[in-house]
Amino acid sequence: MHSEILKALSKDDLLALLLAQQGQTEAQAAQIGALTARIAELEARLDAPRKTPSNSGTPLSKGHKPNRPERPKTPRRGRPGVTRALAVHPDRTIEATLDACPCCGHALGPADQPDVHAYDHIDLPPISPVVTRINRRRGVCPCCRKRVAAPAPEGFEPGSPFGLGLCALIIHLHVTQAIGFKRLVRLLSEVFGLTLSQGAVANILARAEAPLLAAAAPIAAAVRKSPFVGSDETSARVRSKTWWQWVLLGSTAICHVIADTRAASVVTTFMGGAQPEV
Repeated sequence: MHSEILKALSKDDLLALLLAQQGQTEAQAAQIGALTARIAELEARLDAPRKTPSNSGTPLSKGHKPNRPERPKTPRRGRPGVTRALAVHPDRTIEATLDACPCCGHALGPADQPDVHAYDHIDLPPISPVVTRINRRRGVCPCCRKRVAAPAPEGFEPGSPFGLGLCALIIHLHVTQAIGFKRLVRLLSEVFGLTLSQGAVANILARAEAPLLAAAAPIAAAVRKSPFVGSDETSARVRSKTWWQWVLLGSTAICHVIADTRAASVVTTFMGGAQPEV
């Protein structure tokens, strides 16, 4: 402020101006003190140890493990390799020989190549179904004038075109390996080159019921004769409904029973009056 202006002010005006400057100075001093304390706090925090899960409540997931120092690599000790054993009776053998030296062109014979590096190459042959056409000859007997027909060869009776080997494979894949109809049809097409519908698979499984029931009869009889019989059940879905699969086992056989109930009547009916010791 210019001195001429100050000289023109009265005593009261000068006193008011002095008091205002004093208040401003005190406010600035208080602000400087607060900033100084904040700086000291930040400096102390920087000097403090970093919070880790071991010295604070920091979660374990936020902890950082230090890098392991580099260690000199030691050479790995050698050991004899293990390879697949050669087949005892290979189906075929290919002799790979040289007719001439690849370096100088000198002719070579078997006597010049006594050493052999032998290894096996294993693969599956192309798999395709075997289709057997049966032509049953028919005609008219020239003597009695009756129509006659040749009998069907044994094992090639008319009816389903699918043989026992194919049916056994389908039953195994569906029942034992739990492959559904859609995937089973695709597997037969891609692996065996066999075109089959889901309906044909269902018919094959339906025809297997009778022989499987016949095979299950002696198993059930063995369980009933056992002196110790145990049972348990678990739920199973049958045609979109909840049924129960019962397992009844003796000392030498195990029998599975599917029923729409888990009542004790299933066991009573299966035992058929037989009374084991336990």
